[in-house]
Amino acid sequence: MTSDSSNVAPVGVVVVGTGFIADQHLAALHGRTDAHLVGVVDVDAGRAVAAARGNGGVRWTTDLGTALDWPGVDAAVVCTPNASHAEIALRVAAAGRHLLVEKPLAVTAAQAAGVVRAYERAGTVLMVAHTHRFYDYGRHVRDQIAAGAVGRPQLVRLAVLGGWIWPDWRGWNLDPVRSGGHALHNGVHLLDLVTWWIGRSPVSVYARGARQTSAELEIYDYLEMVVRYADDALAICEMSRGHRPQALSYRDVLVQGSTGTLTVPWDGEANLLIDERGPGNAPIPGGNGFARQFGAWIDAVRGVSPPPVGGAEGALAVALGVAAERSVASGRPVAVADVLAEAGR
Repeated sequence: MTSDSSNVAPVGVVVVGTGFIADQHLAALHGRTDAHLVGVVDVDAGRAVAAARGNGGVRWTTDLGTALDWPGVDAAVVCTPNASHAEIALRVAAAGRHLLVEKPLAVTAAQAAGVVRAYERAGTVLMVAHTHRFYDYGRHVRDQIAAGAVGRPQLVRLAVLGGWIWPDWRGWNLDPVRSGGHALHNGVHLLDLVTWWIGRSPVSVYARGARQTSAELEIYDYLEMVVRYADDALAICEMSRGHRPQALSYRDVLVQGSTGTLTVPWDGEANLLIDERGPGNAPIPGGNGFARQFGAWIDAVRGVSPPPVGGAEGALAVALGVAAERSVASGRPVAVADVLAEAGR
């Protein structure tokens, strides 16, 4: 079901943080008729001015409170460094506005739980931008599992391997305090996705990290994360930003179920499905993941459908990322329940 934009005023949106990822959200926003950009916010006035000019001369400010008070603002998209997400989210909730926040929802389980409670009290929409759920491959694997193509998933292997993307050593992504570490910054995409595919409660995370690019890194730019689920289903995730050549971009998916096996190659437009009938394939439909994600959020804001990645799922992804970071540090599996307990859940 999609929203009918003919009889309802477009949703007024402010974008908070005007870095690289904000451009993706802005492009998705500009492609819609049921939402419009009211203005942008950035702590750096120069960036804010540039973003405002580049998006049709909309309003700009360095102050979040000012932006939330602008006439016609219904919702906010937050694209700031990870450690700021929880504080900003709480301010948006207090203002009675809806929120689409970049992953992760927060950098601690307690922060994430606090944000979820705030939106439940406010009665406004909270959605977390776990964009891989909206990418072609993510949706396709989920649809195949839901259709029973492989039976009950027992093993999922997901590798997302890439070269260095951050501009220099000053990037906030490389600061574990501001990013939460690589498991929360990039690894959380994989942790959320495999949990969505498997559809059962995660029990523990066992992770290993390496500093592939430089021993001086404060984060691990290469991660191996093993997630165990309630009925002994297993997910093996490999996340890298330390591969060479720098331009490398590679993904590999394997789902082993009780009745079949599904693989999705990075460079192909079809999967390979092997079941009792033998090998076969099916085309993967194309589409824009950011546009799909933004549309789902707007539909949620307008009451058409619930948010596909709500607060509870965002908070669980944070707990998985925290567990992975702790496991790397300790060399031992970390129980997800122990992380969630710290948040009072």
